[in-house]
Amino acid sequence: MKLLIANRGEIAVRVIRACQELGISTVAVYSDCDRAARHVRDADQAVHIGPSPAAESYLRIDRLIEAARATGADAVHPGYGFLAENAAFARACADAGLTFIGPSPAAIEAMGSKTGARAVAIAAGVPVVPGTDAPLGNDATDAEIRRVGDRIGYPLMVKAVAGGGGKGMREVVRQEDLLSAVRTARSEAGSSFGNTAVYFERRLLRPRHIEIQLLADHHGAVIPFVERECSIQRRHQKVVEESPSLAVDPALRDRIASAAAKVASAVGYANAGTIEFLLDEDGSFYFLEMNTRLQVEHPVTELVTSEDLVHWQIRIARGERLALDPAHALTPRGHAIECRIYAEDPDLGFMPSPGLVRGIRPASGPGIRDDSGVTEGYTVPVFYDSMIAKLIAWSGDRRHAIARMSRALAEYEVLGIKTTIPFFRWLMQQEDFRQGRFDTTYLDRLLTDRNGASFSTLSDADERRIAIAAAVDAWMRTSAPEAESAQARDSSAWKSVGRREALGAL
Repeated sequence: MKLLIANRGEIAVRVIRACQELGISTVAVYSDCDRAARHVRDADQAVHIGPSPAAESYLRIDRLIEAARATGADAVHPGYGFLAENAAFARACADAGLTFIGPSPAAIEAMGSKTGARAVAIAAGVPVVPGTDAPLGNDATDAEIRRVGDRIGYPLMVKAVAGGGGKGMREVVRQEDLLSAVRTARSEAGSSFGNTAVYFERRLLRPRHIEIQLLADHHGAVIPFVERECSIQRRHQKVVEESPSLAVDPALRDRIASAAAKVASAVGYANAGTIEFLLDEDGSFYFLEMNTRLQVEHPVTELVTSEDLVHWQIRIARGERLALDPAHALTPRGHAIECRIYAEDPDLGFMPSPGLVRGIRPASGPGIRDDSGVTEGYTVPVFYDSMIAKLIAWSGDRRHAIARMSRALAEYEVLGIKTTIPFFRWLMQQEDFRQGRFDTTYLDRLLTDRNGASFSTLSDADERRIAIAAAVDAWMRTSAPEAESAQARDSSAWKSVGRREALGAL
């Protein structure tokens, strides 16, 4: 079997590793700016698919299919993002005789529309957040929009029908702000998803975001896994995930898992997927959406269940039966936490910070997993999502998992660009987070109260030492004689920090 990964970055590296363990040959694809990327080096073969903008490379179905044909691949893994939830891509793979490592085009289409997915959940007897059951297109009048808003009540959420990742979403507290919120959401949705339709949902005031990972095979088996807690969000975008949730006891877990399985079964789902719910303060839960792909946060489930979800994706696509005990999948062993590390400057409002990674010292040690797509010498581009790595910590309980994560974050350093590592170091020390007293509004409220204070936990001396190391490293790369320069490129910037410290008064 030869598998083409129609993606980039850390998820491409993750899939390549799974294939290596299964004895499967891999084909990477890359755009102009990813020519020297880690996933390109790690794969058995690599094919250039176009210029740097995603619309001209990673979103080009024709070029991906041609790359698979040219290399003799017989399967395609879409990763997440880009074309992972694109029914046309899944159908094009099937038409080309390629095995798509994911659900059927029909299942993707059924759950790809947020209003369509709500209808599936309602038909399956799963509760949904009160809202509109049909999308509001561009032909909806202002008066109609106001009437729908009044019927649902305020506060409410305006959401893109084809949305995801916090894009095309706006909270509306007062009727007078509704029309402007709809216009803004439509504009963002159109540029992000090519679909300007929106719908409304009642805004739950302090919900928690709980999701159920599931696997389903082609023989009718659907197995839900222990829940993931995804309530630590900034502007509706997840930044920390963990499993299990402190807010979910075994009885509630069984009810939510059963609801998730009903939704998946209703569309004849096969492969890996995730059903997302909002958990209200009174213990009621509501269907939110289904992600018909592998989730960014899948490692926390893997660490608390000892199951490799990418292995299972491939095995299910091959037609294998799910040889899993449902009770095993719903029984967490220990606790896992994931931090999404972005190339962003948290001290400048989390502005993107692309550029050359001059040095990197990843975290390691007991209970630590680093899923990364970057290496020293790689230039983080401006064209794609700014996530460069996922740091995951596991231990026997949540308190010790937080302690391990704090230790790992203290170890993790990246030279040349700003990252969100200092922000996560700070977050791990917040008492409400440590005690599990949070909801989906927690982080935004916390950041507002912080009022722009710096997240850096490094002393002035440490900041100065790192700046010197980066500057000297840059000089060595551009000014040393050829032989010395080659040797400098092959060494880690971190190995030379000790020598540079001997400069003392620099």
